[in-house]
Amino acid sequence: MDEFIGLSTDESLMSNSNSSLSVIGVGGLSGENGIMNGLANDRCCNMNQIFIRMAEMEKKLADQCDEIVCLKSTLADVLRRLNQLEGRAIVTTSYHHLSPTSHHQQNNGKNIFNNNNRGNMFRAKNLSSLSSNGANNSLQSSNNNNDQMTFNTRRYPSSTSLHYDHTSTPQSINNHHQHYRSISSMNHSKSLMRMNSGSNLKSMKRWSASQDIRFQSIDPNINNQKDFFYNQVEGVIKYNICDRQIQIHIPTDLLQTYTIKNVTSPPLQRLKLEWAYGYRGRDCRHNLYLLPTGEIVYFLAAVVVLYNIDDQIQRHYNGHTNEIRCLTVHPNKLLIATGQSISHDCRLEKRPHVRIWDSVSLNTLHILGQQNGEFDRGISCITFSKLDGGNLLCVVDESNDHLLSLWEWHKGMNGHKISEAKSTCDPVLAAEFHPIEKNLLITIGKGHIHFWDIEGGSLAKKIGSFEKQDKPKYILCMTFNDVGELLTGDSNGNIIIWQPNTGRIQRTIYDAHDGSIFDICALKDGTIVTGGGKDKKIIEWNANMNRTGREAKLPDQYGGVRTLTTGKGSMLIVGTTKNCILQGTMSLNFSLVIQGHTDELNALAIHPTQNQFITGGYDKNIHLWDTMSHLVVWSKDIGEAVHSSSFSPDGSILILSTTTNGRWMVLDSTTRQLISMHNDGSDLIECIKFSPNGRYVALASRDNNIYVYQVSEEYRKFNRIGRCSGHTSYVISIDWDTSNTYIQTTSILFEHLYWNASICRQLNNVSIARDLEFATHNSMIGFNVFGIWPDNNLSIGPFISSTDRSNNSKLLITGDDIGRLNLFSYPSCQPKCLHHSYSGHTATIQTVRFLADDSRVISIGGKDSAILQWSVS
Repeated sequence: MDEFIGLSTDESLMSNSNSSLSVIGVGGLSGENGIMNGLANDRCCNMNQIFIRMAEMEKKLADQCDEIVCLKSTLADVLRRLNQLEGRAIVTTSYHHLSPTSHHQQNNGKNIFNNNNRGNMFRAKNLSSLSSNGANNSLQSSNNNNDQMTFNTRRYPSSTSLHYDHTSTPQSINNHHQHYRSISSMNHSKSLMRMNSGSNLKSMKRWSASQDIRFQSIDPNINNQKDFFYNQVEGVIKYNICDRQIQIHIPTDLLQTYTIKNVTSPPLQRLKLEWAYGYRGRDCRHNLYLLPTGEIVYFLAAVVVLYNIDDQIQRHYNGHTNEIRCLTVHPNKLLIATGQSISHDCRLEKRPHVRIWDSVSLNTLHILGQQNGEFDRGISCITFSKLDGGNLLCVVDESNDHLLSLWEWHKGMNGHKISEAKSTCDPVLAAEFHPIEKNLLITIGKGHIHFWDIEGGSLAKKIGSFEKQDKPKYILCMTFNDVGELLTGDSNGNIIIWQPNTGRIQRTIYDAHDGSIFDICALKDGTIVTGGGKDKKIIEWNANMNRTGREAKLPDQYGGVRTLTTGKGSMLIVGTTKNCILQGTMSLNFSLVIQGHTDELNALAIHPTQNQFITGGYDKNIHLWDTMSHLVVWSKDIGEAVHSSSFSPDGSILILSTTTNGRWMVLDSTTRQLISMHNDGSDLIECIKFSPNGRYVALASRDNNIYVYQVSEEYRKFNRIGRCSGHTSYVISIDWDTSNTYIQTTSILFEHLYWNASICRQLNNVSIARDLEFATHNSMIGFNVFGIWPDNNLSIGPFISSTDRSNNSKLLITGDDIGRLNLFSYPSCQPKCLHHSYSGHTATIQTVRFLADDSRVISIGGKDSAILQWSVS
């Protein structure tokens, strides 16, 4: 093949040379035609001979490389046979094809793999096959103290992530394998020449019979794979995370049968987002609408929620890859546009963009700005045009100049941008097309109101004039009345009525609210309602902007008004600054529809006997949620930010730790009464775990110590046994063994230690530690979970932030620092473990847990304040 390519290239060069000479001849050098033609012929002949010679040398070099490979494979086969005679056969590690069925690799009439392998496996192949199939695997000898054997084995791009909407089959993985083999074969001869030179062959040492196997990548295009060192004699697997070597011991009963060459198949079960608790009203506005389907639509984290209040059913749009910042509804009330912010991940799908999707089918129709990186940082606000049937979409991004762009969103999958202009250096909070004036667009924000003429696709800005009136710090909201006048609410609590054509003020209603007016809404009958953030009032105005005398005030625990929208009939739907949604009328009280936390979430505890769970965060509140009714059973303000929590085994007691250094408290989970309060250590308590029998509790502090208590008198008395000291960084997970004696702990810097909790001493006896059975598995390090780590470079992430094993010991769920959930089969004790991935959170997943009956998974997203409930089926 190389010779054929070389000759083809030469012929092309010769053709080009002849054509150039012919052009010169036509230019009038007829007297020198003979000389020039002779020189050209000689030159072509010489070049032809040179290229033929080079092709012969390349062929000879390829033959020599093949001979070297044959010699090496023969030598490997001889060594293997010698070791078989000694009773210690070398295990070969050349990855071969995946098969959808469970075959056995035969070697001298014996199976290398047993019948109990779970899922698909990469199969070992005899090294002599290298000479026939041209594989790129190489064998290198390691020169360590034990003269151990090292196998450098090709790694292929990870197929371990199987998204829930499409599953990679063994056949597709096999095709993936062959694809990368074909790509690398182009440089096969050169790579073999470098790896298998004569000097390297002479320097090869006699391999020892030690069965120490190293799995690593030799392809520079895929060199971010994790390396595993497996010592079969000692039963130890070693790998690195963030330059820290992790050493795990294989259980005794698996020492003779365990092989590291299997691939763990993904679980048959899948996750489905069942319920999203909360709403993003704390720092977003104009993000709550009623649809013709009877659903209200809003967002939190990276999930858009469509909630039917009457039927108590949620649907979810999960197309976004990072936090959603804005939402608008098309005039036809069926299409929805949502804009997201940028992620620290630089991949294409993580760029800020706008997605336009169908609210009935939840199918994505158009994606604007993703391919070419049109937007910077994120999307501030979006709005559809009104008079032309919503053919235009206005988008304002969060760049320094807050670029405003107009899009014909319906043209192609990625839309067509008509024009773009710099808006202002200050934040832009809202944009609206005028409902009567066709070519008029208004934007508002910090210290400004702009009127844009968009005729002909151009953008001409006119700055609104406040004349002698004090300019407010923020123009926060706007709407239009029946005659097309613009009404705005500002941070001074004033309502300003504008003439849109001139950009001048017609009338000002001073002190309409005590504090900022966060939203203003025009009802179908011409009535105007305004909502205050500070005074928490909803005030009704008639068409002439006079008070009707009707107003309502929201309860303090739900916060002030963030968003107002019309509901069914005379109902109003209100989004609040404390991430709640309420509904009601001006004559009736407003009732709670959706409740959420208002600050960072850190604490999650699953009730051991009920389908309930506790959450707590920096808003100083704890909520007990029911997963069937999706309602809060009870809430309690404990006066301090909550950091971690844990139920007793019978569910009667709840322990909470706060951000006050070392403080933790014991509550009765039924009466919510405080039983006792304690202090341990010089820093906050990071995690808490009861022993299975409830007689002990371990608390890990950020002072790097674990404090162990004995519990008695029905959880009314706590006596400290001692302190486990030995970690160099604070502990983030604790697991008790089934005998209630030992614990395993994992620190933030991936230290994994075992302890005898009854005497608070570190357990260094490997023979005991390797065979411990734990009642839970929240540690991200261990033999049964080492396959959960991604195949990319473990020094740059993503990092596992939380782990939990199902109570039936069949599933394993993990959360990572990019807001992704991963569902594995348990145990995950192979370097390659296939799994299903799910997105929804936008920040590090603080905690993820199975319910007591394993029917659902609960995840909390930390800074996104989102609680997501996933069904397992």
